[in-house]
Amino acid sequence: MSATNHHAGLAAEDIVIRHYGLPVAARRWKGPGGEIDLVLREGGSVIFVEVKAGRRAAHALQTRQIARIRNSALAWLADEPLGQRTDCRFDVALVVDGRVEVIANVQ
Repeated sequence: MSATNHHAGLAAEDIVIRHYGLPVAARRWKGPGGEIDLVLREGGSVIFVEVKAGRRAAHALQTRQIARIRNSALAWLADEPLGQRTDCRFDVALVVDGRVEVIANVQ
């Protein structure tokens, strides 16, 4: 990844964090399945957020990538007090021209 792409990714994450307005538990957390861009807390719930930036962002997430991120989310939940019984969801946040569109609870 180029330095430009890295900084653009961090900027998109910052925009998404402001959009949610929730406490950040982790940024770019690396689990056994891959990296989770953001892990947010909403009360006792955990929100795993994949951030995609750019005009083609909606087409950038593949089924295989979702599966890898979910595997990492399971590893994250292992350290939660309720483990896999922790209330959680998986969101995709699309950032285009500084605007955020959230696809909540991706299955």
